[in-house]
Parts: sequence; C-alpha cells; structure tokens
Amino acid sequence: MWISYSKMRRISTLMLLIGEISFMSLHVFCKDVINCTFQKDQRSEYRRAKRSWLWNPFYVLEEQDITEPLYIGQLKSDLDKEDGSFKYILLGDGAKTIFTIDERTGEIYLLKKLDREEKSSYTLRAQAINTVTGIPVEAESEFIVKIQDINDNAPKFINEPYFATVPEMSPEGTFVTHVTATDMDDPNYGNSARLIYSILQGQPHFSIEPKSGIIRVVSQMDREAKDQYFVVIQAKDMAGSVGGLSTTTTVTVSLSDVNDNAPKFQQKIYDMSILETSLVGEIVGAVMADDRDIGKNAEMIYKIEEKGDFSMFDIITDNLTQEGIIKLRKVLDYESKKRYSIRVKAINKHIDERFLKHGLFEDTTTVKIHVEDIDEPPVFVLKEYFMEILENASAGSYIGSVTAKDPDNSNTPVRYGLHKIKHFRFFDIDLHLGAITTTKPLDREEALWYNITVTATEATNPAHVAEVPVYIRIIDVNDNAPQLSEEYHIYVCEQSKPGEPIQTISAADRDEATVGQRFSFALVPEAANNTNFTIRDNKDNTATISTLRDGFNLHENSHFYLPIVINDNGIPPLSSTNTLTIYVCDCGMDGNTEVCKDNGMFLYLGLNFGALIAIGVCSFLILVLGIILFVKLKKKHTMLSEKGEDFRENIVKYDDEGGGEEDTEAFDIGHLTNQAILRKHKPGNRKFRTDIQSFYRMSLKLGPDIAVFKEFLMEKLEEANADTDSLQLDSLKCYAFEGTGSLAGSLSSIESTSSDIDPNIQNICDWGLQIQSFPDTHREGYVLNQI
Repeated sequence: MWISYSKMRRISTLMLLIGEISFMSLHVFCKDVINCTFQKDQRSEYRRAKRSWLWNPFYVLEEQDITEPLYIGQLKSDLDKEDGSFKYILLGDGAKTIFTIDERTGEIYLLKKLDREEKSSYTLRAQAINTVTGIPVEAESEFIVKIQDINDNAPKFINEPYFATVPEMSPEGTFVTHVTATDMDDPNYGNSARLIYSILQGQPHFSIEPKSGIIRVVSQMDREAKDQYFVVIQAKDMAGSVGGLSTTTTVTVSLSDVNDNAPKFQQKIYDMSILETSLVGEIVGAVMADDRDIGKNAEMIYKIEEKGDFSMFDIITDNLTQEGIIKLRKVLDYESKKRYSIRVKAINKHIDERFLKHGLFEDTTTVKIHVEDIDEPPVFVLKEYFMEILENASAGSYIGSVTAKDPDNSNTPVRYGLHKIKHFRFFDIDLHLGAITTTKPLDREEALWYNITVTATEATNPAHVAEVPVYIRIIDVNDNAPQLSEEYHIYVCEQSKPGEPIQTISAADRDEATVGQRFSFALVPEAANNTNFTIRDNKDNTATISTLRDGFNLHENSHFYLPIVINDNGIPPLSSTNTLTIYVCDCGMDGNTEVCKDNGMFLYLGLNFGALIAIGVCSFLILVLGIILFVKLKKKHTMLSEKGEDFRENIVKYDDEGGGEEDTEAFDIGHLTNQAILRKHKPGNRKFRTDIQSFYRMSLKLGPDIAVFKEFLMEKLEEANADTDSLQLDSLKCYAFEGTGSLAGSLSSIESTSSDIDPNIQNICDWGLQIQSFPDTHREGYVLNQI
C-alpha cells in the first residue's frame, strides 16, 4: 500500500488496535494518505494485509517551463530492499507523455509544461513487479497529481457589448444595469480569481458596486441636454491589488424620455384667411406647438377656447405631424362678418404628475381669420322645391315659382331657366319671375312625378349659375274607366244547372286608388234578356257569373259572348263595356273544368279528346309515308348516279360550221369519214382557207342522213377505244361537221372575207341579231359533247 513516511507510525498504531473481525471484510480508504485492505484467506478467516506502498503528496505548479524532466515525487513499496529486484510501472492519464517514472527507484518526473485551466489534475496508477518472476508484488494503486494555480489569466467580461436604458431625471440610486466578468484562475486558491469592479469613465453620473458589478445613477440627467452616456468599467483580479490583471468594457447608457417639458407655440398670433364661399369642413389653416420631448410624451391635443367666435370653427389634431388643423364649422358670409378671432390651446396628452410642480403642460395662442369677399352666384331661398298640378290641367297652367337672390352687396338681377335634362320640354319658366308653367297636358298614369332643375344666373355674369331641384307631383283625376283586371277564360260544363256560379271577376282602374273606391258590374242593356248567363255584383269590387239555364250542348254552341258594363264612383263617374267569352266544356262525370282549361283552344274548335287522338294518328301515318317515299327517291337517284359514272366530257373541234340544227344535208360525208386526214390533222400548223364557202350558204333546211351520221359516230367511238395512243378521257377532238340551222348564221373565220359584216372588231356592237341570238352551244367551230 501507499503511505507517507510522516504518518506511517500513527497508521501502524491504529491498525494494531483493530482485532480480527469474523464473518466480514472491512475496506478503508484514506484519501491522499493510505489505502487499507483486509482480505479473507482460504480458511474463511480474516487477517490484516501487510503494509506495502509508501508515497508523499504530489503537487505541480502550472506554467513551469520544462527544459529537462522535473522531479515531482516518489512511489515506493515497503517491500523494496533496493536490490534491483523491483520494477515500477506508471499507468493512466498522461503516463509516458506528461509524466514518467524511474523503474528502479519509483521517482516520478514531469516532461512538459502544464496549464491548470486546461486540466486541473491527473489520475495515475502505479504497480511494482518482481523483475525475476515478472509477478506483481504489490496490487495496482491509484493516485492523483494536482496542478497548482498561478495568476496567469486576466478577467473577461461576459455578455458584451452592454447597453442600458434609464429614464431621464431618474433619482439617485436608480438601477442601470449589471456587468459580470469571469477569471479562469482557481477561485479556491489565493486571490487570482477574486475580482473588483470600478468606473474609469462616467462620473459623476454613475457608480458601480465593487463586488457585484451593479451600476447605479448618482445624479439626475436631462435627455434634452444629452441623451447618451458611455461608461467605462474595469474588472481587476487579486482583489484589485497592485499587480493584479484587469480588463475593461464600455456600457452604453441611453436616457429614455419622460414628459418633463410643456408644449410651446411657434407664434403667439396667427393670421389666416378664407374665401366666403368655402364649404363647411374646408381647412382654414394649421397651428403647431413644439415640445422638446419625443414619442408619446410629445403628443398633444388642440382645443379652441369657448370664447369669441369659437362656434364658427373646429380644430383637430394631426397625429402624424402634431399640428392643429382648423376647419370651417359654419357657412361664412362676407357681407355679414369679415373677420373672426379664436384662442387655441395645446395640451399634452400624457402628463407626468411628478413634474406638475413646474407648471401646467399647455400653451395658448391667438388665431385671427379674415374672410375674403368674392362675387358669388345667386342663392335660392329653398334648397329644393315641391309643387303639385292636376293631370287634366291645360297647357300653360301655372304650377309654382322659385326665388333666388344675389348674396353680394351689388344685388345683381337674376335670370331663371330650365336645365335641359329629361322632362324639361313639358315645362316652361318665366325668365324674370321664376314662375313655372306647363307646355302640354300631363298624364299621371304616364308619370306620377316630374323632376326638373331650375337655374338662376346673374344678369351681368353668366358664369355665376346656381341650380335647385324642383319636384312636381301630378294630382290624379278620374280620367280612366275601369277595366277587367285580367283576361278571363271562363268555362261552363254541359251538365251545369241554373244558378250555378262559374266565374268570379274583378276590375282595375289606372287612376290612383282612393279610400272608398267602388266598382259596380251589370249586363249591358242589350243583354238584359239573355237566357244563358247572368252577373251578380258582390259589392266588394267583384262580380259572379252564373248560369240561367239547365245544361249546354258543346256541339250545338261551343261558346257564348257575355257583354258587361263596369262603373266606378269617381268624379266624374266613368264606365266601360267588356265582353266575356264563355266556352262550353265536356267536364265529365265529376264536373271538373280543369280539363277544359288545359285544352281550351281545341274545345273552342269543337274537338273532343277522341278527335284529337284521331288527328294525331293520321298525322303520324302521313309523316311515316313521307319518310318512306323520300328514302325510295333518294335510293333511285343514287342508282342513276352510279350508272353515269362512265360518262366523259370532250371538247371536239369541227372544221365546218354548218347551218345549225336544221342543216342535215349541207355537208360532205366524205370529209367526216376520211380518217387519214383526221389522223394527220395538226391544229397548230393548219392554215384556214378563206375561199371555201359555208355549206350553210348552199342549203338552209337540208341536213345529213341520221343513220349515216350515227354510223360515223360509232366508227369514231370504236377507233378511239382501240387506239392506245389516243388522248386522255377529257381531250380535244377535231370534226369536219357542226350542223346547220343556226339562226345567228356563221361566225367562222372561213367566211370572214366574203361576209358583208364589217370585219373591224370595234363595230361588234353593230352586228345585231347575229351576235345577240347566238346559242350557247355554237362557238367558233367548238362544241362540248358527251360520249
């Protein structure tokens, strides 16, 4: 075990006093002094282990410059006879790199400089081994090497930078802020980490508590004089003694504003002016009071003292600019009053009662307002006029008058007129008096109200115009006779009984409804002897139509006409004659006329439900037959189109013009059958002969033999089908025959020289019938044939 020589004897005496203890094992650890172990032998008996390890406490001073291994202590077993049979081994934290041991003597050496702030202690283990057998003679033991501190670290402020805010005018002792510094040296060893705070800059306004670092106010400060201070604080270790290390920091202290200043107007008297025509609410001007405070402490409200002309104006506060805006409260009139004077007061919104002892936080100024005169337009006595007139009033009737005056002292005459908007053509106004009259009769049923605008203009200044609305109500008179309120569709059942009501009717009047308005109903005198229907006045502006006879026959008479007269009780009373149409209906067994209403038109024509079904069936059959016929015709047309797909159209050229349809003999068949000539024919090189006379001149009514001509065409057709070198289906063919009988005669160039027609093309309009009646199928020897 490890023991120190100074305590060896006391520990030994203590151990002798301890007897053997049965059935237990006791382990005692003496920190930094001794490690005692009791072990149980194989016979389950306990005995004290023999003393073995001895050492002195190990301490190392930090920051020592190591040029060679520095001896710090020795480990030694009491079993070591110093005969070289023991070998010491060092293990653990920093072994062989920071610490080393002499294997023979157990002396421990330091190899490098240590920093306590990096590591304050090292835990090592030591072991003694027999060099002959290699067997440990002592159990491995642990010990600690402590690093002793020196003052090698200056204090350091934390949470920098420091900012603090304190209200201005704060009393002495007011807390400002708290600064804190730390020192990495050992706080448990000496004064290396013991700090003292002091102020290097900031007196006489601030102080600091030396140990806590709390900064406080020493004297009152005015923000309006200086709003920011820089306080320099020093922290020094070694309790502030000479030779200690120190550091500094700067605390920025800002003064917050308090309301310790009253507002002050920039002027004692303000002069303003405003036009007399200004509208209520218009701005007259602005006043402003200064306040050295800021923020909400500079906010103020403006008031007008209830003196003088205060009722003519209002004042509001502009929260953005802190100005007092004076506005017009009432209409001005230069002719009545030319100048006004008011007193305006500025008062702080947020008052600090601590400073009321210095006086009220307000100020007052005088505002003088001058009214400027202008030439104003006329002014109507009323803002609007309401008038009435009967609807039957004749054109030129008087309705009412308007009045306008010039508000200026000059009292200029006024001229009246109507603004040209809707309805102005119905009325007229007197230019000088402002009397309004009608220009045509008015009808209340077309318009109940008429809204017009009257203008008033100064006679000497047409630019000055005033307007006023005039509302004219048309009073109703009884000029409309009552009418049926709707178009009635009345039905009566064939099996109706006498006195049976079939319809209730009512009336309506376009005139204005009045209290006690009554409509009466009756048959016209001509229908007084009517034996079919009657009408009963219900005395409530309605009437009931009832039957007079027993049953009706739809086939004998499908409908009846019932003329009635409707009277009103107006002044004068008016009446109208209306005719009701009553349809006879087969209502069925239940007597329901709803069926009749749904089929009203057919019943009017005398058709019943069975007839309607028959008509519908017939219409359907006709439609089906029409569709079938259309399909067959379309199919037949399609078949004809398919058969005609081989038809082709060719343009064929003849050398002879012929005499048209009537010329059947005036040609030489040899020319038509001469195939050699036709084969060698070259239209591009052919020269026209002018001395050959037209066959038409030789015969007017002779034509070719039809059989011969047909045979010729068939030969040409067979030749064309067999010729592989023939032209395309649509091609130009040359023939020597055209035909005869044309009423227009010949236009061929062959006869141009012998013709008596002027060859000059400019005279073509004088050729007459020869050109006008020329058929479309005859053209300069070309015919479109279909093969």
